[in-house]
Order: sequence, then C-alpha cells, then structure tokens
Amino acid sequence: METARSIFTQKAAYYARLMGVTYGRISIREQKTRWGSCSSKGNLNFNWRLIFAPEEVIDYIVVHELAHRKEMNHSKAFYNVVASVLPDYKVREKWLKENGEKLWNYI
Repeated sequence: METARSIFTQKAAYYARLMGVTYGRISIREQKTRWGSCSSKGNLNFNWRLIFAPEEVIDYIVVHELAHRKEMNHSKAFYNVVASVLPDYKVREKWLKENGEKLWNYI
C-alpha cells in the first residue's frame, strides 16, 4: 500500500502540473469494480493493484482521473483532455481491459 501511495502521489503531482489542474487528497484502496475515481471535490482514489500493471497503464489511470478535474464525465471533450496528454491512451486502455483481471492474481 505504501508503494502504491508513493507511486500515485508522484504521478498525480507530475501530471496535475502538466495538465494545469489541482486535486485534493489521494486514497489508495482495493476497489472491486474500479481502477480509480475522482470525487466532485477533487479527491483521487486509486486501486493499489495497479502497481502490478505496466507503468504506461498507471499513467493512463492517473491522467484519466485528473482529466475529470476539467470534465466530470466521459464525453468526447473528456477524452480530448486525456488524448492531449496521452495520444495513445486507447492502447493503454485496451491493455487494462484485456489484462486487468490478471492484476487480481497477485498476492
């Protein structure tokens, strides 16, 4: 959990600066149905099991959640924000859809 906290704290700070957004606190959880979430107050939640995913996938989840600070939905405008930071986000998203279940097999 501490490893996950460190990774997500560093990545959120980096990408938030890059994207020009702010966020509240970061929580590390073992969510059963989500890899991450962003509350209306800007608090970020990340599933600790993502630390077993490739770094590119972790980056995608962080950028995805931070993009909600600009667009609190999954509209075309939201995905344009994601694509402005990670033009290949669909490849990363596809990896997670195809391999995410395997992340539950660790520990």
